[in-house]
Amino acid sequence: MKKLLIFGMLVFAGWACTQQKKITQTQSDATSISIDSTEYQIIIIDPEFERWFLTRFSPALDRSNDYYRSLNSLGVNNWNSYFNSGRYSRVIGSYIHYNPTLDYGIDVNRKLYWYFKYVEENTSIRLLR
Repeated sequence: MKKLLIFGMLVFAGWACTQQKKITQTQSDATSISIDSTEYQIIIIDPEFERWFLTRFSPALDRSNDYYRSLNSLGVNNWNSYFNSGRYSRVIGSYIHYNPTLDYGIDVNRKLYWYFKYVEENTSIRLLR
């Protein structure tokens, strides 16, 4: 389970650092329009997280994107501090590159925030406090 969590965080960190480009083409062969838009996606491989998330999250508990961004900034700082110091190395096995000034979108920010809450609840590691 812990190895899977570490692997999931490594994949998440690698995936979170990459940018994906989407190309849109028209039906005409003569003209193609390419729109450079950056989309961010978070993938959490831990199979327990989705079940945990579905039992905890409800629209009544949803917050604004700014709320998630500010708490994710705190969570990422704590996470990276633990990673750099070697504390909780069985759970925190990768560095998270997160820029709080960058708009990742509410879906990514929400999922990252709830993942931090999941880690806090299941491992007693303080990330958001």
